[in-house]
Amino acid sequence: MIVVDQVTKQFKDKKQVVKAIDYLSLTVKKGHVVGLIGENGAGKTTLLRMLCTLIEPDEGNITLDGENIFENKEKVRSRLGVLFGSETGLYNRLTARENLEYFGTLYGMSSHDIKNQIEMLAKRFGMRKYLDRKVEGFSKGMRQKVAIARTLIHNPDIVLFDEPTTGLDITSSNIFREFIYQYKSEGKTIVFSTHIMDEIAQLCEDVIMMHKGQIVYEGSLEDLYAQENNRDLNYLFTSKVVRGDLYV
Repeated sequence: MIVVDQVTKQFKDKKQVVKAIDYLSLTVKKGHVVGLIGENGAGKTTLLRMLCTLIEPDEGNITLDGENIFENKEKVRSRLGVLFGSETGLYNRLTARENLEYFGTLYGMSSHDIKNQIEMLAKRFGMRKYLDRKVEGFSKGMRQKVAIARTLIHNPDIVLFDEPTTGLDITSSNIFREFIYQYKSEGKTIVFSTHIMDEIAQLCEDVIMMHKGQIVYEGSLEDLYAQENNRDLNYLFTSKVVRGDLYV
């Protein structure tokens, strides 16, 4: 379980100080798929970067199974799979297979396990035809699929995605969604941000709605629908922002 307790994060923008996260608290339950919703600048990416230990909060604590995630970053990172938007983290001069082999090695995987994982991911994401081609000539969608495979190469317990279906066609997006269902059935914990409300509705048990670094709703989708007597996520999010709801 991930617990975020009264976390704040500020950044300096020229002469201004921008508060990206404003005393935010939330809980991500083990084995749940959680959708993260908010406008651009709401603090979603900053939150995800803190969860994966890339940046530390100015105040507050973040724990994973009761342990502060910043006290043993390497241990935490070995359990995480992370993909941030268009930051694929791939090496253009290497083939897709070589990229996946390289990242598998970084995670301390054996050659046997790397080979098996690559075959499984290549089959699942339809990458076999270009697995041994250099990444530099890939389309955006092809690169995104390899990047998702790179994120999952070490079979992590927890996966953090920022706009994971960006650049994917309908077929590839559906494959990704099927993979989420499989990971959920295996008890994996998944947190992903998206502007596509249908993805939240189809894939998630829980949702976190953010606005200006704060939470306007955290909890199950079904509870939200029941509270508002409405199942239209676009309307529900807009309504909470306009009303200025803060989740406590």
